[in-house]
Amino acid sequence: MNNDELLKTVKEKAEKWLGPQYDAETRAAVQAMLDSDDKTALIDAFYKDLEFGTGGLRGIMGAGSNRMNIYTVGAATQGLANYLNEVFKEEPQISVVIGHDVRNNSRKFAELAADIFSANGIKVYLFESCRPVPEVSYTIRKLGTQSGVMVTASHNPKEYNGYKAYWSDGAQMIAPHDVETIAYVNAITSVDQIKFTPNKDLIQIIGKEIDEQYLDDIKTLSLSPEADKKHADMKIVYTPIHGTGGMLIFDSLKKWGFENVIHVPEQDVQSGDFPTVASPNPENAEAMAMAVAKAKETGASIVVASDPDSDRIGLVVRDGKGEYQLVNGNQIVMIFLYYLITRNRELGKLTGKEYCVKTIVTTETIKRIAEANNVTCYDCFTGFKWIADVMRNLEGKERYLGGGEESYGFLPETFVRDKDAVSSITLMCEIAAWAAEKGMTLYDLLKDIYMEYGFSRERGVSVVRPGKTGAEEIVAMMKNFRENPPKELAGSPIVTIKDYSDLNCRNLKTGEVEKMNFPTTSNVLQFFTEAGDKVSVRPSGTEPKIKFYVEVRENLESTDKYEETVVKAEEKIEKVLADLGVK
Repeated sequence: MNNDELLKTVKEKAEKWLGPQYDAETRAAVQAMLDSDDKTALIDAFYKDLEFGTGGLRGIMGAGSNRMNIYTVGAATQGLANYLNEVFKEEPQISVVIGHDVRNNSRKFAELAADIFSANGIKVYLFESCRPVPEVSYTIRKLGTQSGVMVTASHNPKEYNGYKAYWSDGAQMIAPHDVETIAYVNAITSVDQIKFTPNKDLIQIIGKEIDEQYLDDIKTLSLSPEADKKHADMKIVYTPIHGTGGMLIFDSLKKWGFENVIHVPEQDVQSGDFPTVASPNPENAEAMAMAVAKAKETGASIVVASDPDSDRIGLVVRDGKGEYQLVNGNQIVMIFLYYLITRNRELGKLTGKEYCVKTIVTTETIKRIAEANNVTCYDCFTGFKWIADVMRNLEGKERYLGGGEESYGFLPETFVRDKDAVSSITLMCEIAAWAAEKGMTLYDLLKDIYMEYGFSRERGVSVVRPGKTGAEEIVAMMKNFRENPPKELAGSPIVTIKDYSDLNCRNLKTGEVEKMNFPTTSNVLQFFTEAGDKVSVRPSGTEPKIKFYVEVRENLESTDKYEETVVKAEEKIEKVLADLGVK
């Protein structure tokens, strides 16, 4: 389709949004785009429909078919309601849980979803105000509902919002339910198909009573209560970065006995504008800067943070010089699983039937830790719904210790089926107390883990390509990597290529091709070198970018040489990225 044809199609589509079935504010916004000389905004808003994918909806808020608004959210909810009414038609009363984060329009979208579900005869448990993602997952399981919705765009910039759909096990949907739901949502082709008039008798507001049950269950995860008690005055800085974490995490830390939790008052303010940060992502040093400044001011031992929907954890620790260092997502998962495995072993709880889960792009060091302790480590696709899938399949057969992914998400419990910053932050503070009991900091602990199980260094790089042309460029990049894979990285030849789009694992030395055992395919490529390095390449499923995950191995001779080994590894990562043509 050439530009003239595209513009004609977009205009025709936009003009339908000027009809009386759309509200005045939407009509005015669409008319303004149509009247503008620059048609870029119009094209971006209408060149496609905002896709209800396997993770739900996520997009920029505004008028248009490719935007998050009451009509795209309405269509998603109506489609999901139709599917639930079909699948669970034998149930006397179908029910759902709805939660939302602090983002602009999140409450509006959550109440809209509640209205539409109730209009379709479905009972709704709607949280009274914003809540963390994991609490929605918890409540689905606790109340035994058939589904749930969380209105959130996680750690995306303030212009975004999203809509996550959950199934009856508290996990985000996978096949067949995700595919079937998508079909039902796509069948909503007109606003007239959406039932907007609510049945208020079917909407029940919930809140504090669920909070207390959730926090009580999190308290059962403690493995070192004596260390928590002894180090109750340990200085902990926690920031919710304007998000939902402030609702529960301070209370959770208090329940575990931590009495010296220091606030960052400016970031306790719940706001969808995220006024103190460029992006509310605890992966970024900039988002952690105010909390680190507070730690320097107070001499805190540890800095922890959660993103706006409180499923991701940020962590900063003090090094041997007293400086504060950001801990990456791979290291966070590694610390958690090391502690859970080690502490279970110390308590005599390891029976040989325990397991942990990591995603394919997460550090291989975790697998070495698990296997050395006779714990099975399962690999799964990126996204916590796949960790939840492993948990579902092994329920009652093996004991889950924990699961995580490099993107700063971890889950140490089974009563939630999504990553959980509430339990994870509280548990990380216990790990700091446990380390302190041994005369160590978390930084010391990290170095000891590397000495015992081998050193690796990871870095994630995202190449952003927004809009229609960007999406096309990302497709072309993946095609090129498949057709012209690199021969070597950082001077080490590629020995294995794993392509998850067809589940083929190719041994380049022998020429053998082996089928990988995964429940479905995924648009991910992995390159493994002779030196033990790993590169994973995948387009994001929720954002306009392609992601590169680089993991390199180096020899760590002693903990005293940790910093210089990190420098060597970072130099090697730069070489790998240069070989990939990534800037």
